[in-house]
Amino acid sequence: MSLRRGDARPVAGRLGPPASQRPLSLGGGRSLLLHRRALVVTCLLVAATVVLMVVTVLTGAYEISAGGALRTLGGQGSDLDRFIVLGQRLPRTLAAALVGAMLALSGAVFQSLSRNPLGSPDIVGFTTGASTGGLVVILLSATSTTLQVATGTVLGGSATAAVVALVALRRGVGGESLVLAGIALSQMLSATNNYLLSRATIQDAEAAKAWQYGSLNAIGWAQVRPLVLAAALLLPLVVWFTRPAGVLELGDDAATSLGLGTARVRGAMLGYGVVLAAVCVAVSGPIGFLALASPQLARRVVRAAGTTLVASAAMGSLVLVGADLLAQRLLAPFQIPVGLLSAALGGLYLVWLLVVSSGRP
Repeated sequence: MSLRRGDARPVAGRLGPPASQRPLSLGGGRSLLLHRRALVVTCLLVAATVVLMVVTVLTGAYEISAGGALRTLGGQGSDLDRFIVLGQRLPRTLAAALVGAMLALSGAVFQSLSRNPLGSPDIVGFTTGASTGGLVVILLSATSTTLQVATGTVLGGSATAAVVALVALRRGVGGESLVLAGIALSQMLSATNNYLLSRATIQDAEAAKAWQYGSLNAIGWAQVRPLVLAAALLLPLVVWFTRPAGVLELGDDAATSLGLGTARVRGAMLGYGVVLAAVCVAVSGPIGFLALASPQLARRVVRAAGTTLVASAAMGSLVLVGADLLAQRLLAPFQIPVGLLSAALGGLYLVWLLVVSSGRP
């Protein structure tokens, strides 16, 4: 999908959009080009995610029928049904879908910004910086609320992004300079996080370490409500970043010649991606490799030349909902933190990416 100004209809002496694209008017002289394959793939990914969410709600150690789940959602059902469905499974799978979408979208934004498949928030250090901010709140506060942890992660991620941008500024905030600066800072922040854990009491360190693994095991409505609000505010903004992201992938010279203010757009995209990642880290802790892999998987399924933001978000939801379902069932009744599972799968993904890249002429 991409944004463009003006009427997309063909006129004399000018070509219209390709047959695979359809313009959707947004008003104000703007239109959204809908790529047919990307739209179909996104709808299929969303449908598959909904199916996995239903499976997550209905199955497990305590199974419930579809009719029983519907009655429970309608306010009926037994107390146990309401506790399992409404109190545990529904908020957890909803959080997995939203966190997956927002993390994948953050990864897509950074990969588009850096023009590098390794340019995701967990690789370039923004997730680690957000974790540092969250750990400071968790370890220094007697009782830390979701809002306080979220504030800490946003501040930590933003400060990390500012430092990375300043370090990479001499060579332009993008490309390999952004990735290398982020990796260097990420290692220093990881050492800082380990130091904070070593200085904490055993109880605080255990609680912080469980959060740092990246887990949805203790998710409830207290965490999901602010997450839904954040998603409702942040996810629709992807429409306004789609066209600038595609233009930036052409290179700074081409983007400038097309009238794009590269510095302003890069700053806005950087802030957008950091806030998306920080909100997710506040709710679930850092979940590695999801932001790295989902945009690339979506790009290959859509067969697009550049990063596809909306399809990446849909792919992220599917991957995290599926990974969390596997984390719940793999060693049941013991539940694996989904962050550990995603890290293991992410390592396999990097090996696969290396093999695919080395096989190209």
